[in-house]
Amino acid sequence: MKKNSLRTVFIWSLIVALGGFLFGFDTAVISGVEKQIQELFSLSSFMHGFTIASALIGTVTGALIAGRPADRFGRRPVLVIIALMYLVSAVGCAVANNVTSLIIFRFIGGIGVGGSSVVAPMYISEISPAYIRGRMTALFQFNVIFGILMAYVSNYLLRSVGAEPWRWMLGIEGVPAFIYSVLLFIIPESPRYLIKIGQITSARLVLEKIIKSSVDQQVEEIRMSLEKLSESTNRLFSKRYFKPVSIAFLVAMFNQFSGINAILYYAPRIFELSGLNFADSLFQSILIGITNGIFTIVGMILIDRAGRKILLIAGSIGMSVCLALVARTFYTQDFGGFVLLIYLLVYIMFFAFSTGAVI
Repeated sequence: MKKNSLRTVFIWSLIVALGGFLFGFDTAVISGVEKQIQELFSLSSFMHGFTIASALIGTVTGALIAGRPADRFGRRPVLVIIALMYLVSAVGCAVANNVTSLIIFRFIGGIGVGGSSVVAPMYISEISPAYIRGRMTALFQFNVIFGILMAYVSNYLLRSVGAEPWRWMLGIEGVPAFIYSVLLFIIPESPRYLIKIGQITSARLVLEKIIKSSVDQQVEEIRMSLEKLSESTNRLFSKRYFKPVSIAFLVAMFNQFSGINAILYYAPRIFELSGLNFADSLFQSILIGITNGIFTIVGMILIDRAGRKILLIAGSIGMSVCLALVARTFYTQDFGGFVLLIYLLVYIMFFAFSTGAVI
């Protein structure tokens, strides 16, 4: 593969991976505004939780439905729609005057999160040669953790802007969402999709930019893989693969039950409950984002050396101990020093290098 071809693959992959940045930003930005929203709209505990969770409901919906339109209309058009969903969600949340509209716009943003988690890695894997495919798809995960960090930083910087800072905190996501929607017009359609719908000439033009040689061979390989796809999908759900598929499903499910979302979504409030003021709680949340980023990268490095199973076991034990210590701290109300911050940072460390990197 020539150097120029590698640069092209990297640029296209990086553009699409910005969907991961919006994924991470959208996930964490609510942490800085959830208390303000609850007080402004006088929300009960249930409605407050439902308002926060509305984005997660959208995420599940987006993840379930995004694959089909991507197969029917193409990867790029669906990615553009996802980018516009992020943009509409950001602007809509920023100008929301009641909790109903806020829930609706958060749900729309959640669909974008779920959709980007499916379609963006799909596109990246389809334009990347096999020997760099893992590194290119990792760009999406890197952007997710970077987006989480930037959301915490943004919340801290915007904490005193205007009479209602929460509107700025939510609305600022519209800037990267707009940039993302524009940049997507630079990239071509996935060659795999083009071959699937019979546009072989267009697919060849794309492949010539990213592999230069053996284009005919690559076209034939994609054709053969498309023919085998239906058979492979049916085999995945056969009795033979029931156990490994079930284990993979359960590992992913328990990853969501690990408490990570509670910390990412409510980190500032958790710190405020320990006696910190709003500004300090937002600042300490930035440390969570930094720790998450560093140890996710550490985990990716350790995966091939230590193995996924060892990382998952070590991470699960470490997270359990840390959460128990956090619970004890709140039970005894002993917040001396930085004990709560330390427990949460160590928890994030265990999560990031295990389930955060492996799943």
